[in-house]
Amino acid sequence: MSEISLLRTLFRYQAWANGDLLDSIGRLHVAHHGKERHTAIRLMNHSLVVARIFAAHLTGREHGYIDDNTAETPSLPELHAALTASDHWYLEYLETISPGLLSEALPFAFTDGDRGCMTRQEMLLHVATHGGYHRGEIGRLLAQLSITPPWDTLAVHLHRAAPSRRLAAAAE
Repeated sequence: MSEISLLRTLFRYQAWANGDLLDSIGRLHVAHHGKERHTAIRLMNHSLVVARIFAAHLTGREHGYIDDNTAETPSLPELHAALTASDHWYLEYLETISPGLLSEALPFAFTDGDRGCMTRQEMLLHVATHGGYHRGEIGRLLAQLSITPPWDTLAVHLHRAAPSRRLAAAAE
């Protein structure tokens, strides 16, 4: 499997996992779990902001963020739409970038003004692993409320996306 193919798989998985988790957050009753719902939305919004910042780094644009989250908390439908658009952007980016550019190192500034330099591939991996970290945080929050979090592992995603994988394994 090529690097680009692996990254595409990873970002398809991320888009699926983000959607499932946002649906679970939407089922949190505001009156009973308002604080936890707000925390979950803030964490997912933070993931979105970081993804947008790194999308700007990947394209050489200014991102306009002064922090790694926004002052205002978006509504869940607004966040869902924005995160879906961001996930789509990354999938489109991976369709258009040439594999040779993945190893290109790009200098940038963090929102705190500190300087950094990462390859495009490292930036893409950062966005994916960063999102997974915060989805896990929210999953733990849901579990503490005795709510079963989504079963959003890569293995689950791969088998749901291609059910024939289960048949192939049964045939052996």
